[in-house]
Amino acid sequence: MLFDEGWSEWLPIYAWVIDHPEGIIVVDTGETARVHDRGYHPGWHPFYRRAARFSVQPEEEIGPQLRALGIAARDVRQVVITHLHTDHAGGLVHLSGSKTWVAAGELRRAGGFGGKVQGYLPHRWPKWWEPEAIRFEDHALGPFARSMSLTKGGDVLIIPTPGHTPEHVSVVVCGSPSVFLAGDTSYNQHLLLAGKVDGISPDKAVSHHTMSRIMALAQERPLVYLPSHDPEGAAGSGHNLCSQRRL
Repeated sequence: MLFDEGWSEWLPIYAWVIDHPEGIIVVDTGETARVHDRGYHPGWHPFYRRAARFSVQPEEEIGPQLRALGIAARDVRQVVITHLHTDHAGGLVHLSGSKTWVAAGELRRAGGFGGKVQGYLPHRWPKWWEPEAIRFEDHALGPFARSMSLTKGGDVLIIPTPGHTPEHVSVVVCGSPSVFLAGDTSYNQHLLLAGKVDGISPDKAVSHHTMSRIMALAQERPLVYLPSHDPEGAAGSGHNLCSQRRL
């Protein structure tokens, strides 16, 4: 991707809202329009110099988008960050009053100069931000041995899905069908079904293992798969893995 400027078409950046009786839960925060400011991205970094292009308008940031849905920032009880790449954490500034969950290892990996080398932008995080470390327990969800519940009823779960980053997580809303808010476990559903790993993952074997577990979960229950950059993701119903596997 560093040498092919056409390696991808323009893709959406989705954040997700779970309207739960116990309170609004937001998964990822999208990007900020400040990406267009001179110097926002480190000019020395090859990924930002050669591979990444962004187009985000102020009204497309998560704050205005939530307000358009009738949701004020104070209504958001919890935020889950699947991983700390800027297109998933750039909108944190809009959610100052919410409890934010991040994998502890992801936070360590993203911090300081070492994080910048790996493409994170820790110097752009809000100064007031104090995330909570995700605490996984030995409560299985199908092939995923560990999870953390965000609700008393245990119907919204964070699960570890390493691959795109070593501490990447996803969120599952249990139901019929269940909804798998996938972050970047794959950039779209087609790549998941094809078993193709993205060019960012530091360990292809780990990514393949996570993808196989997602497919195994889809064999156990009806599952709508919603990665963060799939142009067809807004349709939702077009991403029922269980149906596609059986047809």
